[in-house]
Amino acid sequence: MPGPTTYNDRMDPRAVRTFVARRWADVAASKRAYWVAQFDYEGGQSVWTAAQGLLAYARRIRPDFPTASDRERDRRDHEALRARLDRAAHAFARR
Repeated sequence: MPGPTTYNDRMDPRAVRTFVARRWADVAASKRAYWVAQFDYEGGQSVWTAAQGLLAYARRIRPDFPTASDRERDRRDHEALRARLDRAAHAFARR
């Protein structure tokens, strides 16, 4: 009966070298192209589906999510972002 194997016993060194030697910029570009195609195909539905999945996950972890304080903090953050965007827009308009 053979002895226990380790993770390294099952690894193919050539496969590891091939993986590490990949052109990572090409991998990143391929991922971006995939998600652009997903969005083009599904339109806003893909964003909605992802948001609903994230909300369901958050509620599994914190059933009370979002709390009133979460919503208030979110509102304040949105207002602060809006103010920064308004300032930036005015700065560019004056040029």
